Amino acid sequence: MRIVVTGGAGFIGSALVRHLVLERGAQVCTIDKLTYSGGFDNLAGVAGHASHHFHQIDICDAPRLRSTIFDFAPDAIMHLAAETHVDRSIDGPGAFIQTNVVGTYRLLEVAREYAPIRGDAFRFLHVSTDEVYGSLGATGHFTEGSPYAPNSPYSASKAGSDHLVRAWFETYRLPILVTNCSNNYGPYQFPEKLIPLTILKAFTDQTIPVYGDGLQVRDCLHVDDHVRGLVIVLEQGIPGRTYNIGGDCERTNLVVVKTILQALARHVGKSEQQLLDLIQFVSDRPGHDRRYAIDATRIRDELGWAPQTEFAEGIADTVAWYADNLTWCQRRSNVYGGQRLGQKFA
Repeated sequence: MRIVVTGGAGFIGSALVRHLVLERGAQVCTIDKLTYSGGFDNLAGVAGHASHHFHQIDICDAPRLRSTIFDFAPDAIMHLAAETHVDRSIDGPGAFIQTNVVGTYRLLEVAREYAPIRGDAFRFLHVSTDEVYGSLGATGHFTEGSPYAPNSPYSASKAGSDHLVRAWFETYRLPILVTNCSNNYGPYQFPEKLIPLTILKAFTDQTIPVYGDGLQVRDCLHVDDHVRGLVIVLEQGIPGRTYNIGGDCERTNLVVVKTILQALARHVGKSEQQLLDLIQFVSDRPGHDRRYAIDATRIRDELGWAPQTEFAEGIADTVAWYADNLTWCQRRSNVYGGQRLGQKFA
């Protein structure tokens, strides 16, 4: 297959590109703006590969987007380009509206113009988040029929993009697929997110911030399991349908942090208790959702997908990856919040 991946130099996008090129033998055109969280080094595994093509493009730039897609002539577009960090959306929501809503609209319009060239074989896969559903109580799970109730500018912008994608199917019959995933973790995740931030803070003996009481619940999904699910949805999903992809792995943020520190102790030559002492509870962020949990019955029953990575093993492998890639960490620490995470990465 020939596949365009937007946001392919980011965390999930680069994992998808590596999977498609190295494991599925696909021809891939990566489109990425290369903002602070993306980088060529995320694609080192496919650098110079004959099946990988890269274009630095803002998805809001419709003329360049159109030219690239028509020249590459893909069988499918997998749309992952997005601003994703909730804290940043609170501080500056405009960028999220521009990329997530306007950018998705531009891409949909190019796809609508292009789709007739490929006919019935063409697919447009839009990758979204469980945060569009809002916050759960102590029981229950998000299903594909759960009402949307976003609580942050980030989740609201993703909800808006989901609605646009659905409308382009209903109105224009663009053959779309939508996935809503739970919290991803794994290698190459930018250190503003909880798991890599905890790892890098602990490596450099810095305080590890935990919002509120740390009892917010998230469904943890390894990025490799996620990208397998995306490809299965692309290949076997029914156009017009949404598929929730979850790890069936509910953990509180505090448990996640403690699991990381347990795995990290052997890498830093400290006791687990010394690392636990770095935890500091800080004021909760505005609109912080209490619990997310995905019901992935549809993708399991219809498409035969299930997560394969056990959480403790996945966290241990993730910690080991960061420990083995300190140069990558140093480059990211220079842009994270304008702060260096520590001279140990120099």
